[in-house]
Amino acid sequence: MFDYVEYTSVDGPNKKHDVEVYALSTCGFCKRALAFLKDQGIAHRYIHVDLIPLEVKNKIKEALHEQFKEHVSFPFAVIDGKTTLIGFLEPDWRKTLLD
Repeated sequence: MFDYVEYTSVDGPNKKHDVEVYALSTCGFCKRALAFLKDQGIAHRYIHVDLIPLEVKNKIKEALHEQFKEHVSFPFAVIDGKTTLIGFLEPDWRKTLLD
């Protein structure tokens, strides 16, 4: 989504959706969300926004808020460029990504 940041890509056999995750490296919910994606074999890319310069982090948060009209908290997942998952509630992630 943002060509000015470097995402970490994780390959997996499930490529049904285009999944981008904005996470914090110290966030337990973020770690569980990324582990869920990996455990389910869902191909995705992610970035730890707390490890990039503050001005870039703020630019990403502002753009996500503007595009999706959602409060940005982490993890913040963008599915297929149009659906969001905010926070990690496994049933919601499972329903959106596996059903």
